Amino acid sequence: MKVVILGAGPTGLGAGYRLRELGHDDWHIYEASDHVGGLAASVTSPNGFVYDTGGHVMFSRYPYFHELVDRLLGDDYTRIARESWIWMQQRWVPYPFQNNLRALERESVLECLLGLAASRGAAADARNFGEWMLATFGEGITRLFMRPYNFKVWAHPAELMSKDWIADRVSVVSLESVLRNVILGEDDASWGPNNSFKFPLYGGTGGLYERFHPYVDDHLSLDKRAVAVDATARVVRFADGAETSYDVLLSTMPLTQLARILTGAPDDVREAAQDLCWNSGLFVGIGVRREEPTDKCWVYFPEEDAPFYRVTYLSRYSPHMAPAGHFCLVTETSRSAYKPVDPATIIDDTIDGLIATRILAEEDRDLIVDRTLIDVPMAYPVPTLGRDRALSAIQPWLMDRGIFSRGRFGAWLYEIGNMDHSIMQGVEFADHVLHGAEETVWLPAGDLVLAGVHA
Repeated sequence: MKVVILGAGPTGLGAGYRLRELGHDDWHIYEASDHVGGLAASVTSPNGFVYDTGGHVMFSRYPYFHELVDRLLGDDYTRIARESWIWMQQRWVPYPFQNNLRALERESVLECLLGLAASRGAAADARNFGEWMLATFGEGITRLFMRPYNFKVWAHPAELMSKDWIADRVSVVSLESVLRNVILGEDDASWGPNNSFKFPLYGGTGGLYERFHPYVDDHLSLDKRAVAVDATARVVRFADGAETSYDVLLSTMPLTQLARILTGAPDDVREAAQDLCWNSGLFVGIGVRREEPTDKCWVYFPEEDAPFYRVTYLSRYSPHMAPAGHFCLVTETSRSAYKPVDPATIIDDTIDGLIATRILAEEDRDLIVDRTLIDVPMAYPVPTLGRDRALSAIQPWLMDRGIFSRGRFGAWLYEIGNMDHSIMQGVEFADHVLHGAEETVWLPAGDLVLAGVHA
C-alpha cells in the first residue's frame, strides 16, 4: 500500500512516525513550506526570541501521546503549573471566569448570580452558541464575559455558531458551586485538563516537531505544494510539475483548499466546502529587556481596552525562549470579515493594549527590543451552524476514494483540533489503513455528520 501524506504538521508527522513504527515503508510526506510543524511551529526572531504561533501547551488524555512526547523530548522539557487569569474591570480575575465571580465588582457579582439563577435548565433548547450561552449562564455572565470574549476569539457572531463543539472546552458550573465560591470567598482555578503541562526546553512548541526529523526525513519532501488531486486516477500533482500516485491519501491541508484542487469532484462537494468558515490570526511577539515580571502563564482579555484576546508569557515556560535578562510574550488577535483588523497597525495597537491592561508599564516602551508579527491566514476552523451539513457532503465522498482529510483544518472539527488530537488523528489513520483499527479520536466527532460512513 502506497501512502501519501500532504502536510508535515502534527497530523502528518504523527502518521509518518506511526507508519514507520508499524514497519510500513511505502509512504511519503509532502510539505508545502520549508519546515515541519504546521501551525504548531515556532519562529525565532533575528534578536534571538522564540515565539509560538499563539499559546500552545502539551497535555492530553491519550497515553500514546504522552509516551511519544516523552520519547521525543527525553529530559529536555519543563513542567508548568498553570497560572491563568482574566483581566477585566481593571482587576485580575482567576480563570475560568464563571467559576470565580467573587473577584468582580459587587454589582456585577449580583448581576451574574441573578442571571445564572434565572437560566437554569433551558440550555437543551438553545439553537446556537449565542442562545446556549444565555441559557447556560444567564444575562450577566454572557454580557460581561462570554459574548465579548468569544467574539474576540472567533471573530464570528455567536448566533452563527453551533453549540455542539463545546464539550469540555467551556466550564459549565452549577449555581450552588458559584454561590459557595462567592459566599465563602473561595477561588476555583484548577478547572480543565491543562492545569499542568509540559513544554519543550528548546525551540518552543516547534521544538517538539523538529524532533520528528530522524524518524521522517528519509520520507519527507519540503517545498512541495500540491496543486491538483485526481481522486479517480489517485495522483497528486505539485507546483513544480512533479506528481506522485497513491493508494491511500492523508490530506492535512485545509478542507476548503483540498476541495478546490480536486479533479472530478461533484458540484455538491465543491459547494459544501464554500460553506466552511474560519478566522485568521495576528500573533504579535514582544521581547523586553528586563527580567520576567510575573508567575502568570497566560491572561484572557474580554474587554475593548486591548485588541488581543490572550497574552502568553512564553519565557515563563522555558529560559531559552528569550536571551538572558529579557522576557517575551505573544499576543493573539483574531480577524475576519465580521471583525476586520489592520495588520499594518497591529503591533503598535498591541503595545498600547499591553500598557492599557498593565501587562507592560509605560516605561517599558523604551525596553522593547523585539517586535515580531506572525500573520496566519487560517487560525481556527469556526464551528458554524452549517459546518456539519457541509462535512456530511464532503467527507464521505473523499473516503470512498481513499482520501482521509484529517487534522485541525483537514477534519475541520475544532473540538478535536488540539495538538494531541491532531497527532493522534495521524497515528490512528496509520492504524486504520494498515490494520483496520477504529479511529477513536476522529470518529466520535465525525459520527455527528458521517453516520454510517465507517463500519
